[in-house]
Parts: sequence; C-alpha cells; structure tokens
Amino acid sequence: MAMSGGSDDGEPMMEMNMTPLIDVLLVLIIMFIITIPIQTHAVKVDLPVNDPNSVSPPIDPQKNKVSIDPAGTVSWNGGAVDTVTLQQYLEQTTQISPEPELHFQPDPAARYAKVDEVLAVIKRSGVSKLGFIGNEQYRNDF
Repeated sequence: MAMSGGSDDGEPMMEMNMTPLIDVLLVLIIMFIITIPIQTHAVKVDLPVNDPNSVSPPIDPQKNKVSIDPAGTVSWNGGAVDTVTLQQYLEQTTQISPEPELHFQPDPAARYAKVDEVLAVIKRSGVSKLGFIGNEQYRNDF
C-alpha cells in the first residue's frame, strides 16, 4: 500500500512526512503563548483616603461660599479644597432641589489667573445661582 503516490517498487519515499514537523511547531507555539506575560491594562488612580479625623465641609442646602485668599488657596465654606474637590462639591449642589446659592468672594490680592481658573470650574459645573460677595472692596473712591 503506497502513501502519497509512492510506488511499490521498494524505492524510498522522497517526500518528507509533515505530521511530526507540524506537531513540533504547534508545541512550540503553545509554549511561546504560555511564556508571554499577561498584559494588564490598568489605569492608576489615586483614590481619596477616608481619614476619620478629617471632616469635610458639608454642602449647605441654602448657600455655599467659595473664597480665594491672597496665597491662592481656594476655600469651600471655610475649608481649603483643591479644584477636583471643588468640582465635586459644585456638581453635588446642582443635584439639590432647589439649587443652593453660591457666593464667590476672591481676595483683592488674589492672582487673577487663580480667580479665572475657579470661575471656569464653576461655569463647567453648571451652577445657575452665583453671586459675587464683597464687590465694594474693589471700588476706588476719588
């Protein structure tokens, strides 16, 4: 009985048997797949740490105050906050019905760039009730 068209005259078959070659290649491929490290797609996020000793300034359902001191520190109802926390507080106030008033009071010596940055955060949050407090301190009496 002849394989792949060979003849029965006793001559050696001139074609190479591909089955063992394919088996070895499949084993090598499987070994390479196993040894490749698993790709982890992770985004590192710094989550806030809940410190039981620190009390965050609560959101007042009537009115809240954002102020900026001459050093550029932003305060929410008297407690210092960063822009991300300020954005979160402002978004929470827009969810309250009726929306509480937001009083904005920058110090006259505060840098304009910081005041502009905070106003941009307020605008992006969608606050509709905004009032400027202490405008009389900017008036020049001649």
